[in-house]
Amino acid sequence: MIVKMKHLDLVCVESEAEETLEKLRAFGAVHLDLAAAKGAEVAEAKGEAADAERAVRLILKAREGKDYAASLQKLPCETSSILEAAAKRDDLMARAAALEKSLRLYAPYGDFDPALARKLADSGVFLRLKKDGTYFISCDADAVDKSDRVPLPEKSLGEMREEYDRIAADVLAIDSRLAASDEDSIISAFPAIADKIAFSAAKELIARRGPLASIAGWIPAPKLAALEAAAKENSWGWLARDPEPGETPPTLIEPPRFFRPVKALFDGLGIAPAYTEADVSVPFMCYFSIFFAMLVGDGAYGAIFLAATLFGWKKYASAEKKNPVARSWLVLMSVFSCATIAWGLLSNTWFGAAIPACKDWPTVEWLADPSYKNMMLLCFTIGASHLVLARLWNAVCRFPDTTALAELGWAGVLVLMYLVTNSIVGIFPGVPQWGMVVGAVSIALVFLFTVKPSELKTRGAELGMLPLNIMSALGDIISYVRLFAVGLASVKVAENFNAMATGLDLPLWLKVVPMVAILVVGHALNLAMAGLSILVHAVRLNTLEFSNHKGVSWAGYAFKPFAKNA
Repeated sequence: MIVKMKHLDLVCVESEAEETLEKLRAFGAVHLDLAAAKGAEVAEAKGEAADAERAVRLILKAREGKDYAASLQKLPCETSSILEAAAKRDDLMARAAALEKSLRLYAPYGDFDPALARKLADSGVFLRLKKDGTYFISCDADAVDKSDRVPLPEKSLGEMREEYDRIAADVLAIDSRLAASDEDSIISAFPAIADKIAFSAAKELIARRGPLASIAGWIPAPKLAALEAAAKENSWGWLARDPEPGETPPTLIEPPRFFRPVKALFDGLGIAPAYTEADVSVPFMCYFSIFFAMLVGDGAYGAIFLAATLFGWKKYASAEKKNPVARSWLVLMSVFSCATIAWGLLSNTWFGAAIPACKDWPTVEWLADPSYKNMMLLCFTIGASHLVLARLWNAVCRFPDTTALAELGWAGVLVLMYLVTNSIVGIFPGVPQWGMVVGAVSIALVFLFTVKPSELKTRGAELGMLPLNIMSALGDIISYVRLFAVGLASVKVAENFNAMATGLDLPLWLKVVPMVAILVVGHALNLAMAGLSILVHAVRLNTLEFSNHKGVSWAGYAFKPFAKNA
């Protein structure tokens, strides 16, 4: 469910404003609009974060192509020292570039002493360098036209080379110092810097009125009792009210316990339903697991995912400070991996090959239909159930309003479109008579009850769009065939790499190494493509097709309480 929010106004003594913020941060249940703060103190704190991130990048860049794994101990460092070293390196590199240009320019003239040439000029004997790489001595100062003249260098070639070598040695020393620096000492300060940014932003949001100060935010309704106790303890004044029209509270999702890890997926995708919309966590996680399994399409890949997940569980269990976000992802990957292994068992697909002992299983024979009609039927059935669920859910939520009948009508329309889709691809011989009856009744319900008589002037145009919306419903169901198409493509790619590896025309003793290399590279590439297809297709089917029918726009923003990160 989406937790009910209350708008909170908190009042304290002006002299205790910052102390109140500290206590409010420790309370950790109030959402503040920190993004609205853009003052100098916030900018300074964000600059500190940017500097720290740049310092870490400089250290990592200095290690590129070098092996410092044998280093016994990394050197402690600070952001300022890293940035100063990098600035010095940039200055040295600029000087080295200028010297390199000078060396190229004066190399054709050989090594000579410019100071001696200037002494000769004082005696009326002039050394002139020409742009074509020649030089001569003349008693005429204007013997060479200025446009064709190259100025004398400040130093000799030998001195320039010595300086260039010194600079190169200094740059190498700085690079070595950067590469040996312990970036963890900087990274460990990131949470504290984030806290500093948040606290600076919160200070800017304080409204000061004479001896009093106030700050506004959002608090989950279940936390009001705890807030009341904290207010009595700290002598705060507070007022909590329901959101007013036009206000957009943050969205806090509280799914059933088993489905809570899906919040990590929402955060990773950067999506949240609007406060007034529905929490679709349960169907999202259930259907995403099915989509994940079908798009990957191979039980062996699922086993690889599961092995990596179990390794992650082992590292998580041994961690000194366990991360709840990491735990959520491990739970999700455990579910998705098991679903993929189950799909491998049902389809008998393991690294693009089949286990002979399982080829006669009923599910394997059914899914292996050479015409692919059974696979398409399965995809359309999954799609219809997904979308009909959305419409029936809407009908339950809107009951007893008459628009619930329109939602039931849309569920019937989706059933009709499911029958039509299967008829188009030749799975069904045609649309059965009962389907036509259901369709006619459903379209009538949609037409009669989508718009109330009192809304005809403002929403009457929606009825004119009904034919297009019905065709759109047909397209939505057809869209689920991507589960079959992408999953089949993954299997075929695996099969082709297997054939390529086993078909090498070489003696066995020469064949093993290239065969293993082809299999490893090929299946690794296929795994990467499967991951991409999950991001594109599994997410789309949930956030677009299903969400459009459920009425979820994902236009909300997540509830993030003002609390310490460090």
